[in-house]
Amino acid sequence: MAKLELENFESFRALEGRPFPNGDWLNVTQEMINDFAKATMDFQWIHVDVEKAKKYSPFKKPIAHGFMSVALLSKMLEDVLHVKSATMGVNYGLNKVRFPSPVLVDSRLRLTGGVQKIEDYGETGLKITWNCVVEIEGTDKPACAAEFISLMFE
Repeated sequence: MAKLELENFESFRALEGRPFPNGDWLNVTQEMINDFAKATMDFQWIHVDVEKAKKYSPFKKPIAHGFMSVALLSKMLEDVLHVKSATMGVNYGLNKVRFPSPVLVDSRLRLTGGVQKIEDYGETGLKITWNCVVEIEGTDKPACAAEFISLMFE
């Protein structure tokens, strides 16, 4: 899907209360899961031990860390929407987050959702509350549902 390009904050504000475009599918590889394990020092076997997961896991293969889905939100949002006048953006926090379904290795994920709220932040910024759903291709339940907050500055 083509990224939604907006000129400035004024045009971005028109998205408040509306959905943003669905993201492209992203493949979750074992390498990504291993790299996330290294970054977070969470080496639980269900994530990184392929042979043990095949033998003992109810999923019969490794699963991604739940927080990996949250960590991908910034990248996924950046892939669906760009405000040209923005000079920087930062994560502000989460109000709600749930992991309804595990992400099995080699799954494909995409972001869906919308802009819930846009507020002024300081002299040159916006505080954005996003409703984010990380879908798993071929499953009914999402990997992650989150009310994610970020800041964007002009």
